[in-house]
Amino acid sequence: MTRLLSTTTFRLAALYLVLFAASVLALLGFIYYSTADFIERQTEATIEAEITGLREQFTERGLQGLVDTIRARSADRQSGSSIYLITDAALVPIAGNLSAWPVGEEVRPSWISFPVTSQIHGAVEENTALAAVLVLGKLHLLVGRDLHDATMFRGRITRTLAWSALLTLALGVAGGLFITRNMLARVEAVNRTSERIIHGDLTQRVPLTGSGDEFDQLSANLNAMLDRIERLMLGMRQVTDNIAHDLRTPLARLRARLEVTLLERPDAARYGEALRETIAEADILLGTFNALLTIAEAEAGSRREAMAVVDLAEIARSVAELYEPVADDKGIALTIDSAPAIPVHGDRHLLSQAIANLLDNALKYTPAGSITLRARQTGETARVEVADTGPGVPADRRDAVFDRFVRLEGSRSTPGNGLGLSLVRAVARLHGGDAWLEDNNPGLKAVITLPTADSRALPSTRNAA
Repeated sequence: MTRLLSTTTFRLAALYLVLFAASVLALLGFIYYSTADFIERQTEATIEAEITGLREQFTERGLQGLVDTIRARSADRQSGSSIYLITDAALVPIAGNLSAWPVGEEVRPSWISFPVTSQIHGAVEENTALAAVLVLGKLHLLVGRDLHDATMFRGRITRTLAWSALLTLALGVAGGLFITRNMLARVEAVNRTSERIIHGDLTQRVPLTGSGDEFDQLSANLNAMLDRIERLMLGMRQVTDNIAHDLRTPLARLRARLEVTLLERPDAARYGEALRETIAEADILLGTFNALLTIAEAEAGSRREAMAVVDLAEIARSVAELYEPVADDKGIALTIDSAPAIPVHGDRHLLSQAIANLLDNALKYTPAGSITLRARQTGETARVEVADTGPGVPADRRDAVFDRFVRLEGSRSTPGNGLGLSLVRAVARLHGGDAWLEDNNPGLKAVITLPTADSRALPSTRNAA
């Protein structure tokens, strides 16, 4: 309960409760005073109506007619709350249900308020009466009402409004506590899950209630974020393992080669050959680190400042020309299908490297057949495709191969470091596009899409070409 009362939710609920209670009290006060004012005006209107009627009786029938009317009304049990009295100039009673002229307080001219004793349900009670005074020549006429019923009605209204206010306050407090407890329980669920994750259990997820409210949406977003973090952590562990494997092998070969060279008989030719092989191994290591650095720069967007409008079609053709001799040596037909010019805003070197990686993969995994490089523009989207007739990639692995150091063959014996497609996707997303793999039936199709730029920004030599 102490924690419940100290929460921000409860303080907000208490604030809204105070504002709501003040509004309810103001409304109840308005109802009370409106009701009391209505009863008072109703009483005065009744008295004034009777005064008017009795004056007309006096005008038409004289004193005797007025006295007869007052006596008749005084004897009427249904008008037990009515008060009548007519006196002479000396205030000596002539007729009415008062034994003497009352001593009271003047409310306003011709209106007085005075105490009156009445018998209600066998008990004698002292109440307040309100009366109007009318002078008829030498006569004094007093007509009033016992305010017992009005006072009782006001008291009942007051008690009803008081109980309504207390009930509203109680319900407000109970509702505030219920809402606060419910919200606190859901926040505590998030806190418990966070604490377990902090202690290393990344499998924990925030429970959902299925209501679809803001808390469920927040919990769903947190769970999605945790899923993403878990995948990244698993990816980092996998990357670490792959780095250890990919770097250990060339480093071990490099060390063994140097050690064997030192143990052999000194020979300048052998030393030269060992140094060349060592340099080749070092180049492989440097290539891996350079690829990692390029991917990191692309993902960080640090090379956006160097971008300019370039011709993607011309870049694709230039890269394909470099790989044509390699394709001829392997007996693979390399076909180029490109638009005349495709303007994009990008980094020429990174785009060339991305297309080169796709062609290199296609040549590496296509033992025989053909490879087609297409560069097309559709509306505001540029599309580069590298389609081969090789074995392809299983559908459930086509997204995973874009992760760093992921390779389909477990032995990792073929040349490469598993960074080529990672670099392709990083470059595509750096340029506001994306990269994915499709089925080529048979073979595999690698696709890069990029947003196009204004063709007028291309260099004139590109346009001329």
